[in-house]
Amino acid sequence: MAGKSKGEHRIGLLNGFAAYGMWGLVPLFWPLLKPAGAVEILAHRMVWSLVVVAVALLFVRRWAWAGELLRQPRRLGLVAVAAAVITVNWGVYIWAVNSGHVVESSLGYFINPLVTIAMGVLLLKERLRPAQWAAVATGFAAVVVLTVGYGRPPWISLVLAFSFATYGLVKKKVALGGLESLAAETAIQFLPALGYLLWLGGHGDMSFLNDGPGHAVLLASTGLVTALPLVCFGAAAIRVPLSTLGLLQYLAPVFQFLLGILYFHEAMPPERWAGFALVWLALVLLTADALRTARRTRASLVVARGERAESAPVEI
Repeated sequence: MAGKSKGEHRIGLLNGFAAYGMWGLVPLFWPLLKPAGAVEILAHRMVWSLVVVAVALLFVRRWAWAGELLRQPRRLGLVAVAAAVITVNWGVYIWAVNSGHVVESSLGYFINPLVTIAMGVLLLKERLRPAQWAAVATGFAAVVVLTVGYGRPPWISLVLAFSFATYGLVKKKVALGGLESLAAETAIQFLPALGYLLWLGGHGDMSFLNDGPGHAVLLASTGLVTALPLVCFGAAAIRVPLSTLGLLQYLAPVFQFLLGILYFHEAMPPERWAGFALVWLALVLLTADALRTARRTRASLVVARGERAESAPVEI
């Protein structure tokens, strides 16, 4: 059993690395889709993602959730909100990467945990530990420094962080599996996206039809690019602890940041380095606090189990 458990944990880690690695390297993919504009790429991503997840759900024969969801208007409304928010996230990210803002995009996913905590305080009335307050304050200072450095608020980062944090909050309330959630969201996105593509085609402006079969295949592959990391993430989430997933999540923005600097050669003046350094300090504080809390929780559970065992009646 121990060997099986270790094997499952190893499979989970590999899937986690694969998921966050693919999300981290995706800035290399979006420029390949030019001359398609960001909105056309976004529409194709919505349409082809539904095709991919529908095939996957047919393969695993998981459809019972759809009927249940349609009978629950409140949950269906939350799915619609999630679909709208992730549409904003996807659209801004694609535009940002193809417009030379990979580093600023990576910042959005670095500060996402801090935004999630801030939203927990503001919306869910959660109480923060001192280390979490320190991390949020440091993150706010980083945004101020970066605003001075950019000469404007880092709006791309903020939109990505707040949209993804909102998406996570809504998905938590909907409580659907990864594939099922993506299927429901892209089903809502499908008709507007398809309508936009048909409108483009009617005006002769759709690159899918105008730029050859290779370009069309690349646009169609946006469905796989969207669904495959999600499948790997789902396989990791059921096999490794949340604390491990919490650490792995930083792989994606690290890869994006390195691509922005080393591959896309984006500028990093001193004030931007200072802002990023503050963000990384905030994440170190947050991660250290999360690991310390997880250790204390495990220790408390061990003590509680020991006390229950000692107090259990002995049969004679």
